[in-house]
Amino acid sequence: MKQVKERRDDQTASDEEREDEQDLRQINIGLLGLGTVGTGVFRLIEQHQDDLQKQTGCKISVQKILIQNVAKERHIHVDEHLLTTDPNELIKDPDIDVIVEVMGGISNTKTYIAQALNEKKHVVTANKDLIALHGGELLTLASENECDLFYEASVAGGIPILRALVEGFSSDRVTKIIGILNGTTNYMLSKMSKDGLEYEDCLKQAQNLGYAEADPTSDVEGLDAARKIAILGTLGFHTELSLEEVDVRGISSVSKKDIDYGKEFGYELKLLATADRKNNEIELEVQPTFIPKTHPLAHVNDAFNAVFVQGEAMGETMFYGPGAGELPTATAVTSDLVTVVKNIKLGVNGRGTVAPYRLKKFKRKDNRYHRYFIRLIVEDEPGVLAVITQSLAQQNISVSKMVQKHYKEQQAEIVIITHEAAQQSFENWEKEMNLYSEKIEFASYYAVEGDDSR
Repeated sequence: MKQVKERRDDQTASDEEREDEQDLRQINIGLLGLGTVGTGVFRLIEQHQDDLQKQTGCKISVQKILIQNVAKERHIHVDEHLLTTDPNELIKDPDIDVIVEVMGGISNTKTYIAQALNEKKHVVTANKDLIALHGGELLTLASENECDLFYEASVAGGIPILRALVEGFSSDRVTKIIGILNGTTNYMLSKMSKDGLEYEDCLKQAQNLGYAEADPTSDVEGLDAARKIAILGTLGFHTELSLEEVDVRGISSVSKKDIDYGKEFGYELKLLATADRKNNEIELEVQPTFIPKTHPLAHVNDAFNAVFVQGEAMGETMFYGPGAGELPTATAVTSDLVTVVKNIKLGVNGRGTVAPYRLKKFKRKDNRYHRYFIRLIVEDEPGVLAVITQSLAQQNISVSKMVQKHYKEQQAEIVIITHEAAQQSFENWEKEMNLYSEKIEFASYYAVEGDDSR
């Protein structure tokens, strides 16, 4: 009798689960794009349906997928009736609740997202280029239509940094954000440091491994990181910032010799993206920067990303993880989707979407301070060093460390680490050194993060 009762209890529980499942509200998704990330999102929704239902209390169903070529062979099985080449089948369909954009591009994609928001559809996107250029405008449009617009996957792949800025620092004031935001360049600099490889060899390795594109310009010249720091700065400072306002310098001129000298002084070279705000004045930049080996970011290697956030109340916090790839990025997209679905169920969509509200004012060059690493190749003769040091003093730049080594016949190599100096003063000094180009060659320079005591 006991066994019969247990079977009846199991049957009753199973029937109740089926009834609960039938009562679940269904949230319909329109997916723009079925490339690497789009495929990952589709897989997660299909394979994690039970978990998603438990977390949201809703069924999540992909109803339409916008693609370019219906006949294209794919690595994943998708019912043909889900595929379309007409964006209106997603945007204008009243039954679709959320648009998930993973197709990339800017012009057409911006139009689709704007149309979707005007149709009162919520939007999740992984498009860093679009958000870096038009994020403020789209956030305003989302707020006006009481829609969610989330884009966690646009920065640092699977690291939940955007949500942390919006929610975790909501009661704090963010003063500085420093990030290793590009996996390709971090992989290359890591290999140059650990394996002693030159730039071109590391670039070929990165391309062979799929980290770098055939045309690596966006990565190695810092544009990818610049887009991401514009997004982080917009959220962290509540100010509309764009790609054009970021001072950008990439790693294509970095040499193994620079990295080796930096290591002698106790530094590692990283492509850092920085958003800094002091006295309501903002500084945005991407540049290869020497950081002390004691700094947490110095130990972020290979294709990993990390973001270091400083708040007035919180102090320093670091977020670390994989910065790209199908599943890390797809996970961030799906996480945003889960938040949208929860908001739909609670009826609070759009309330977490805050358009930028602070006025922006940028620091002048005479109010932007860095320490500098400078490498010079000079004629090894009396008076040359005096010219260099006197010129530095005239620009109010003081020397923290200096080393001179033999370079080749009748030439020496001088490496200088300065104390903090105004960017304008450094640029004035650089111009003055160019007047002595016959005797002094300006080989390289980099910013140095951190003070002497760190």
